Amino acid sequence: MDKYVLYQGKKLRYGYTTGSCAAAAAKAATQFLLKKEQIKKVAISIPTGEEIELPVDICGDENFAVGTVVKDGGDDPDITNGIEICAKVSRRSDCKIMIYGGQGVGRVTKNGLPVQVGEAAINPIPMKMILQEVKKLVGQGEFGVDVEIFVPRGEEISKNTLNTKLGIIGGISILGTSGLVKPMSEEAFKDSLALELNVAIRESGSKNLVFTFGNYGKNYAVEKLRMDEKRIVVISNFVGFMIEKACEAGVEKIFFVGNIGKLVKVAGGIFHTHSRVSDARLEILASNAVLCGEKHENILKILGSNTTEEAAGYVENPEVFQLLAKKASTRCQELAERSGKKIEVATLIFSNNMGELARSENF
Repeated sequence: MDKYVLYQGKKLRYGYTTGSCAAAAAKAATQFLLKKEQIKKVAISIPTGEEIELPVDICGDENFAVGTVVKDGGDDPDITNGIEICAKVSRRSDCKIMIYGGQGVGRVTKNGLPVQVGEAAINPIPMKMILQEVKKLVGQGEFGVDVEIFVPRGEEISKNTLNTKLGIIGGISILGTSGLVKPMSEEAFKDSLALELNVAIRESGSKNLVFTFGNYGKNYAVEKLRMDEKRIVVISNFVGFMIEKACEAGVEKIFFVGNIGKLVKVAGGIFHTHSRVSDARLEILASNAVLCGEKHENILKILGSNTTEEAAGYVENPEVFQLLAKKASTRCQELAERSGKKIEVATLIFSNNMGELARSENF
């Protein structure tokens, strides 16, 4: 792939999605089955309107053919990079083109995903791409084909993905909305989080969800607060994005459970909490401590702290944390209102060292 993007001063190469690899493998196998042509590269059309060419290996006989594409994720740190995406194509007596998921392609077991329960985890756009490329060769001919997409290492790889939590069992998903992987892109991660939100609504049967930043928050919610794990959505750093997705999904109330180091940013109106994007934790904590009449010497200690956990230890007035919890809730509710929706947000702030620090009145 000779397409690049500049990221933090570095030139990074684009890669291919699993969907593009599956479509290329299916097209190459179909071409071999029909014409017995050994090719080393295959061109496919992708949703961006571009045509890309992928390396492919083919084997087969009179009855079937297998195309294999090694996924090239470019310079994106993708766990599926380097794995084989394969398509086995065989003739049918009718004129149908049937596409299946085989070994290493996950099976959907929960609602809320773009694929029906019981079906192979081949998302709609990759499915359309595979069908489109095979149709170019089979068309309205005298026979159809069965196309089985399989991933030899798919089940092994899936253990290090979010698939199990999403209810995708036994393998990876065949994904990709554009056909290309943009290096260092957050889009794929965000997409998976949005899916997790929808799954949580369906599985819990509730429009009242629990947001946490990571496993610390999730464990705290389950172990300390006895909250239903089915209602918990781990949102990572994407507060604003997930509030907007909650609006779209019709969520009525969010219980936000988070560490002081993250929620103090939200109280300051910061909706992407990764440190490379934003970091005003000590300043926000100190300014709110001033508003609550915290001692001057403590304010200086807060501003001179190395971590938020350390800074929290210098706060003597519990009203400081109460104010932060209230502000975090208000900021999120205001963001929802700007999206034209009304969501009630309740916030609980905890410290790894000191436990619960405060909760909003509606928690």
